[in-house]
Amino acid sequence: MFDIVIIGAGVVGGMIARELSRYELSVAIVDKGADVALGATRANSAIVHAGFDAKEGTLKAKLNVEGSKMMERVARELGVKYKKNGSLVVGFNDEDRRTLEELIERGNRNGVEGLRLLERDEILAIEPNIGKDVVVALHAPTGAIICPYELCMAAVGNAMDNGVELYLDFGVKKIEKTEGGYKVCSADKTLEAKFVINCAGVNSDDVARLVGDDSFSITARRGEYMLLDRECGDLVSHTIFRCPSAMGKGILVSPTVDGNLLLGPTAENLDNKTDVSTTASGLAKVRAQANEQVSGINMGKVITSFAGLRATGSTGDFIINERDGFVNCAGIESPGLSASPAIALYVAEILKDAGLEMTEKADFCPTRRPMHYFSSLSVDEKNEIIKEHPEFAHIICRCETVTEGEILEAIRTNPKPRDVDGVKRRTRASMGRCQGGFCLPYVVELLAKERDCDYTEITKFGGESYINIGKTKEV
Repeated sequence: MFDIVIIGAGVVGGMIARELSRYELSVAIVDKGADVALGATRANSAIVHAGFDAKEGTLKAKLNVEGSKMMERVARELGVKYKKNGSLVVGFNDEDRRTLEELIERGNRNGVEGLRLLERDEILAIEPNIGKDVVVALHAPTGAIICPYELCMAAVGNAMDNGVELYLDFGVKKIEKTEGGYKVCSADKTLEAKFVINCAGVNSDDVARLVGDDSFSITARRGEYMLLDRECGDLVSHTIFRCPSAMGKGILVSPTVDGNLLLGPTAENLDNKTDVSTTASGLAKVRAQANEQVSGINMGKVITSFAGLRATGSTGDFIINERDGFVNCAGIESPGLSASPAIALYVAEILKDAGLEMTEKADFCPTRRPMHYFSSLSVDEKNEIIKEHPEFAHIICRCETVTEGEILEAIRTNPKPRDVDGVKRRTRASMGRCQGGFCLPYVVELLAKERDCDYTEITKFGGESYINIGKTKEV
C-alpha cells in the first residue's frame, strides 16, 4: 500500500509529487497517457504570471503570487530554462485604460510588485514593434516565461529520483473506499493508498465522481496557438497581452525560453474533452489580434500550430479541498502553471492537517541536471565530453543542433520517454523549422536500440501512432 496515489502527471501533479518526495512517504503518480505532461501542460502559453489578474481573496490570486515568487528558485533547482522578461498588457482606448488601472489596483492588493502604467512613448522605448494603435499598457516586471512540459518532466523526474513511482497508461476506471484508504483501479492494475490526490485536469470532475463527489464540473476550454521560427524570437522582449475578458487573458505575443515567438491562445468552450484540433477560424483570430498588438509579425515564418485544453472549473476559482483522505486539485486553469509550486505546498499542508505523518528525508536531493546542459557548454567543454563520449559529436537534429549523446541521455533519464514525441519534448529534436523531416528516422533507430525492440514498434506519441510498417524494399 502506498501512502499517496496522485492521479495525473501534469505540472501540478508533478510538482506535488516532487514536494511529497521530500518526506518519508511512499508515493505513486499515475497517468492515462504514454508519457507525463500530455494534458494542459503540453500546450499552454508558458507564462509565469505576475498575479494582477486574479480577484483578490481567491486561491488563484494567493497561489499565483506565491508560486510566481518561488518559480525562479524551483527552475534553478530543476535545471529548467526560466527568464524574467516582464509583461505588458496593452490598451487601445479609454475603456482599456480604466481596465488597466483597475488591474493595477487589484495587483497591488494581491501583493504584486512594481506594477505601473506606461504611455505610448514609454512603451515604444522598450518595445519598438508595439502595435500602431496601442496607446497605454500595464507593465508587470515580475512576469516571466518558462517551458511548462520541461518543468513537469523535471519535477516528475526529480520526484522519481527521490523514490516516487510512476505508472503510465494507467487510466483510472474505478476508485473504491477501503478501511485503510482507497483502491485506485485501471483496466488491468490496482494500487492501494491511504490518500488519493486528484490532479486529472479536464477529467478531474469525472475522477471526483468516482468517489461520489459531484460538487463541481469542468469545462474544456480550447486554446489555439501558432509558433514562429527562432529568427522571429526577438521581435518583442516582453510578453504582450490584451486586456482580459471573461474568457481569459486573450491573445498574447511572447518570446519563448527557446527563442521562438508564440502567438495565442483563443478561448472556446467544448463539450469534447479530447478535441485538440486547430481550426481555420481560430488561427485567423490569432493572426488578426496578434497583428493589432505587435507590428511586423512575419506569418510566413510559422513552423507549427497546435491547440490545448484548459480545465475551467464551475466555481471560478481553483478547487483544492480534502474529504476523507481524497484531495481535489481541480479547475487548475491559468494561472495554474505559475501557481504550481505554491499549490504543491498548499496540498502538503492539507495532508498534514488530515493526519498524514510527514517526516523529512535526510537524503532528499532537490536538484537535477539540466536536460540541455550540453548545448550551453563552451566549445572546449564540449570537446572534453566528446573525447570520452563520442556520441556527443554526432548531430542528429540539425535545426536545433541536438546530438546523439543528448538523445541517449534523455532516453535513459527519469521519466524515460518511450516514443518520438517524448524525445522531442526532452531534447527539442524535431522542434525546428523542418519539424523532424530529417532527424525522425534516427530518433526511431535510437529508441528501438535503447528499448531493445524492432523499429516498427516505435510510435510517434503512443497508442496506435506507428511510424513504420517495414522496410521500403520489403513492402
